[in-house]
Amino acid sequence: KRFAENAERLIAALDGAGLRHRVRFALKANPDPVGLEVLRPLVGIDACSPGEVERALACGWPPDEISVTATNLSDRDLDAILAHPVHLNLDAVSQIERLGRRLAAGGLAPRGIGIRINPGAGAGYNDKLAYSGARPTKFGVYEDRLDEALAAAARHRLPIDTIHVHAGSGWLADGLPAFEAALARVAAITRGLIADGHPIVELNVGGGLGVPARADERPIDLDAYAAAIARQAGDLGLVIGCEPGDYLAKDSAILLGEVVTVEERAGTRFVGLDLGWNVNCSYFIYRYAQEIVVCRAAAAARTERVTVAGHINEAGDVFAEDYLVPPVAEGDIVALLNAGGYHEAMSSTHCLRPHAEALYLDRGDRPS
Repeated sequence: KRFAENAERLIAALDGAGLRHRVRFALKANPDPVGLEVLRPLVGIDACSPGEVERALACGWPPDEISVTATNLSDRDLDAILAHPVHLNLDAVSQIERLGRRLAAGGLAPRGIGIRINPGAGAGYNDKLAYSGARPTKFGVYEDRLDEALAAAARHRLPIDTIHVHAGSGWLADGLPAFEAALARVAAITRGLIADGHPIVELNVGGGLGVPARADERPIDLDAYAAAIARQAGDLGLVIGCEPGDYLAKDSAILLGEVVTVEERAGTRFVGLDLGWNVNCSYFIYRYAQEIVVCRAAAAARTERVTVAGHINEAGDVFAEDYLVPPVAEGDIVALLNAGGYHEAMSSTHCLRPHAEALYLDRGDRPS
């Protein structure tokens, strides 16, 4: 139910700003069919691989509600995707060339495509998660190569019906100005393409909306987010595509673990859990802050400064450093909040540690 509530809040904000929109769930955030069943009546799907296309189809989405925005697609990927009439947003000149060749090789008719633009500016929870900026990234066609992309599309008779941008991941309230600045650049490019006669029907603003983990992190004001989109693109008369993933899924789950070690090491108090980054990659990969609650003392004063670590045999397997908790003892159960996005989707059996079991609770009609 939490998936649906998050989707409904976002849809209401876009409606309130007077935007025509298509909200699609970024499937990579959580491909579990149980959660997808809740989202199915509300949103479409943003897929980034053939496997995600197959999962969306198996869970009941028709092809025309699935958009694929992927990177470094192989011929094998394209052949699998092109077996279904889904929409593709392509993020490189070579991808446009490759798609044109695969359509011709398979005797398939040309189709409308999207182009993912890299605006040279982005927003993210941290610098690593900004998908565009001063550091070149692998995502999207930069403006200095846009003419090549247009020429490739024309050569293969691929009409450009969508312009796509993804500024970055996990950004919060402080990231809204950077998101808007990136969108302004892409909206200007879109205006030029429309003026040149390209049949663009959608401006896809990507996803990346984050969910705060700590009290000092300010959440996104969805009305302000929708207003920023309206300011930059409302006059275009296009459908606004939006691809939230983590925002819809993140606060739908918690991850429980047992404290198995409490020990001082060189002046640092380590709290070791019976789980590792293989089931919770938020800090290990993305450096997302996490909130960790000692379940028997959830409201107790946090008086001990610790490093919370996992059981994977790698030094980087930690969940929080220099982090305040209540007095904690071996045998305590802790809850790691905001575990609904990416944790289960990216879990592995590294060190032959098992995946975490997923249990689903339905609160029925009780208020949230």
